[in-house]
Amino acid sequence: MTSKLRAAPRTARPLLVAALVLTLLAGGFAVWGGWAWYAAAHDDTAAYAGQRDAALAAGEQAVQNLNTLDHREVDQGLDLWESSTTGELHEQLAEGRKEFTDQVKSAKTVTTAKVLSAAVTELDDRAGRARVLVALRVTVKAPGAEKTDKDSRMLGELTRTGGGWKLSALGQAPVGGTPAG
Repeated sequence: MTSKLRAAPRTARPLLVAALVLTLLAGGFAVWGGWAWYAAAHDDTAAYAGQRDAALAAGEQAVQNLNTLDHREVDQGLDLWESSTTGELHEQLAEGRKEFTDQVKSAKTVTTAKVLSAAVTELDDRAGRARVLVALRVTVKAPGAEKTDKDSRMLGELTRTGGGWKLSALGQAPVGGTPAG
């Protein structure tokens, strides 16, 4: 009988060791998974990438908005322009609104823009400033004339506001070897 009692613990020992090893492995994996999750959740790179993506999306949309206008819906179009901008650019648009409305209505043009590609060229997340380069195709339709397409590259400056990223400056990007200025 004594030999039977000694044999039982030897059989249980490998199972106990295997259970202990599996428990330690599971615990180690849980610690590693928790640490990896915490590190990813508190990584500044992810937050920076999110701001870059938000600035890019806002910049694309704002540049497209400011290059699209239908003489039949000038007020709605200019409202969209103003809601897409901030700072001096917003003030310039608001101040020149009446004169510009009269010009567009008398010319009876329909201008539409399509973003071809865009990129954030600078991002200062702490200061809330960004710059974007946007390539777009602008189509102009005037009465009695065929549609004309023009490809253009625009440089935009964005400022982060309480309502998100807004366009604060917009200008033509230099093409080829022409200096910026």
